Amino acid sequence: MRAREAGRVAERIDRDIWVLMASRGARSFAYSCLNVIFAIYLTQLGYSPMTIGIVISTAYVSSAILTVVWGFLSDRYGRRKILMLLAVLTIVSNAIYVFFSQLVFIFIAVIVTNIGAGGTGGGGQGGGPFNPVEQALLAEKSTPENRNHIFSLNAFVGSLLGSLGALFSSLPEYLQQHGWDPILSYKPLFVMTIVVSVGLIYAYAKISEHHVPRAREIARAPISKKSGAFVTKLSLLGMIDNLGAGMVGPLIALWFYLRFGVDLKSLSFMFFVSYVLAALSFLAAPMIARRMGVVRTIAVSHGLASLVYFVLPLAPTFWIGAGLIMFRSFVAYMDGPLKGSFVMGIVKAEERGSAAGITNLARYVPMAVSPSISAYMMEAFSLSIPIFIGGVFQLAHDVTFYFIFRNVRPPEEEVLQPLGVEVAKG
Repeated sequence: MRAREAGRVAERIDRDIWVLMASRGARSFAYSCLNVIFAIYLTQLGYSPMTIGIVISTAYVSSAILTVVWGFLSDRYGRRKILMLLAVLTIVSNAIYVFFSQLVFIFIAVIVTNIGAGGTGGGGQGGGPFNPVEQALLAEKSTPENRNHIFSLNAFVGSLLGSLGALFSSLPEYLQQHGWDPILSYKPLFVMTIVVSVGLIYAYAKISEHHVPRAREIARAPISKKSGAFVTKLSLLGMIDNLGAGMVGPLIALWFYLRFGVDLKSLSFMFFVSYVLAALSFLAAPMIARRMGVVRTIAVSHGLASLVYFVLPLAPTFWIGAGLIMFRSFVAYMDGPLKGSFVMGIVKAEERGSAAGITNLARYVPMAVSPSISAYMMEAFSLSIPIFIGGVFQLAHDVTFYFIFRNVRPPEEEVLQPLGVEVAKG
């Protein structure tokens, strides 16, 4: 009888994991479309690069705050409910884009659900404040032995669907060729995101949650001192990384558009291939981490990606630059699911939503500042200076990250280490 009940629980968990992965894929498809076209859409509305940079910075400020808030609330009131609420807010935000184009409404929309904050396709992020809540649910339904694989597979699904979303982002250009008004041609992508979000509400409603939300009177502190020390180090270091990432990532489509005068079809193809390669790297990440260790895998892969930013501004043609971005996508993003899994493995189960929220905060706070700085440099000095600077910050993070965390092992590596020693002795 107990075996039968255990089988049912396992079946339930497997189904929930697949529902979460499918939801991540759907979000990534929609958000990738919007991330490719967002800055260009604002350009079509007549806004300057500086204004666009401020809009994107606002999206990151909001995302920084909401990521922590939703992660914190998910530990207390249930993660499934928060995911459903986020899907509702996504509908509201995209409805604003459909019906309004004035700057005040664009600011309201990016504050609500942070569209324009990037990081969805190749990174497999799936949309800002969703991340800490989703990570906590996935960790709940994983074991230490399969957590890296589940997180990597989740990122793979997100990136693969994100690649199709990037390809689909050329729709406005296709519609323009068939007589659509340039501004109106972008609206179907926002409508599509509304439809996807309606489906997400029903999908999240089917998920079972075994985590018991902590009572407010018990949960006086969002996270313990031991976990807090680990998360603080990781977060402060992450701010350096993402200060550099924010100099480049949110405006990379605009950089190619202004530097080479490239059309939307070529841009969408570049992001499509980039996201496919990122998706493949997610499958390789847990296997590499099993041999090299999580920390070393993160440092080496992301270090190679950082070096690309020193070369990209020297690219003489669009396709050489696109090739560099494609290579970077293969090595840059495998650290994402590994780092998320790393955090979930170190902190306590009841702190996972809060911990993920805090580490994601470190991603969005510097990105709230750097796109505006980058946009100013692009207008006042050179299109390429922000890319060099971004590479410096990210490489500094990679080296420092390795030396700080090289002796920190998640539970699965603590288990494997003695086994390896015994095998070596035998």
